[in-house]
Amino acid sequence: MTDNHRPDEPDPTPVASPVEEAYSVEKPIDLSQKSYSQGQLVRRRFFRHKGAMVSLFVLVFITGMAFTSIGYGIIPSWWDKTFYDAGATVDGGRPTLQLWPFQIGEHPFGQDTIGKDYFALTMRGTQRSLIVAFTVGLLSTVLGTIVGAAAGFYRGWVEAILMRVTDLFIIIPLLVLAAVLGKMAGGGIWSLALVLSLVSWTGLARLVRGEVLSLREREFVTAAEAIGTGSGRVIFKHILPNTIGTIIVSATLTIATTILLESALSFLNFGVRPPDTSLGLLISTYQNAFLTRPWLFWWPGLMILGIALSVNFLGDGLRDAFDPRQNRTAD
Repeated sequence: MTDNHRPDEPDPTPVASPVEEAYSVEKPIDLSQKSYSQGQLVRRRFFRHKGAMVSLFVLVFITGMAFTSIGYGIIPSWWDKTFYDAGATVDGGRPTLQLWPFQIGEHPFGQDTIGKDYFALTMRGTQRSLIVAFTVGLLSTVLGTIVGAAAGFYRGWVEAILMRVTDLFIIIPLLVLAAVLGKMAGGGIWSLALVLSLVSWTGLARLVRGEVLSLREREFVTAAEAIGTGSGRVIFKHILPNTIGTIIVSATLTIATTILLESALSFLNFGVRPPDTSLGLLISTYQNAFLTRPWLFWWPGLMILGIALSVNFLGDGLRDAFDPRQNRTAD
């Protein structure tokens, strides 16, 4: 086999210079990089959000402490005192919890004016507030999503009726409307959750309507309708999955708002009522003891603050995870 290339002739294989490689339009493809689905990208962004991770830990800790300490339903309790048994007041009912040297003591959160263990009372109030908040978050999210999706997709008289009803709920102050309905509900925890759900869906309905109005004009919706797909399937199969980020973030913010709203209603005696209790009711009951026994005010207040801040930071983390424009870190 002979080589026809003469030594005095230039090499027919072109060699790109470093300058040409730097400004070349054809960039080399790095096949070593792993590709991720949309769900995997959302999870990666969320788990990289330090504030959301800390808030998730705090929320899980508070929830686990509230439901396991004094028990709930089939969940057994590990705390040896209940929220309804009174006893002799020890050392003026002061908290026995010490951080250094660490010591829990007999009554870590102290005792109330009649000798009830305040740790058990606070955990009971946290239970009721969390149940109301998460129930309202779920029900109002479902209601707001359905109303917003129907108004944005069908337009016409359907949109007109649904949006006028939404405007009617919006123009009435939320606290006043919730107080009136809460008074009619009688103070039961589930009836209160249902009442608050009926007044907390309006913001999400408007957000979902705006998203659906934009998505209904996209090509994939037009293609689905062209092949005879029903409107219900188009909404729930093609449109709503593309608004899941907005829905989840709004749900977390609704939970945080409900915690504060339920506490305000209970403080005004329009929410949970004795013999049951909630965090807002505890603050209302012992507000006059703020100067003499401040721990009766501070422990429920710290629980409200911890839950509300944790849920808000979780909402920020979810917003950053679903919207890449909010995320400054690499995926």
